[in-house]
Amino acid sequence: MKILETENLCKIYGKGDTMVRALDNVSFSVEKGEFIAIVGPSGSGKSTLLHILGGVDTPTSGKVIIDGTDISALDETALAVFRRRQIGLIYQFYNLIPILTVEENLTLPMLLDGRKPDKNQLASLVERLGLEDRLSHLPNQLSGGQQQRVSIGRALMSNPAIVLADEPTGNLDSENSREIVSLLRSFNREFNQTVIMITHDEKIALSADRIISIEDGKITRNEASAK
Repeated sequence: MKILETENLCKIYGKGDTMVRALDNVSFSVEKGEFIAIVGPSGSGKSTLLHILGGVDTPTSGKVIIDGTDISALDETALAVFRRRQIGLIYQFYNLIPILTVEENLTLPMLLDGRKPDKNQLASLVERLGLEDRLSHLPNQLSGGQQQRVSIGRALMSNPAIVLADEPTGNLDSENSREIVSLLRSFNREFNQTVIMITHDEKIALSADRIISIEDGKITRNEASAK
């Protein structure tokens, strides 16, 4: 079952001599439960692609279809609701709210959506993330690895259709990087959670089921990883 499809995605910045084609007719699909790594050099368009998949940027042309919904056709309000419910976002620099506790950061997307978090689900997630003794802590009282675990938990709280991870290990040392990728892989395998991860690290990319390479806004490779 296809959980994500992109059709001829284009993203153009500027005009005339200053025009930059960040994405050039990018088309691919992702099956439910896949773990995908998107790789490419700096400026290749991979972050632009992830932002469009996450509904935080809009394409110049083309479509993004997530779980049967063409998010390119949604108005701003409908897109915001869809994003909170169906797209989990994990960032390199965590993007936690500094004045909120770990528990408040974890449950914030659901509260913003007017939904009451499931206490059992929260407890199970916190245990899996190893954050049981950190729930009342603020982000600045956590290590980088712990902050990224909170970011992962926040992305998973609403049981989204897809999780998008933008360089999730880019701000971590090698040990924490391995742990974060292992966590993402465990949620992918045990709960059939679809994960799309951007990374510049080829070793990390090899942990995915499939690797999509982008250069100059175009897909240059789309194949199973050689694990």
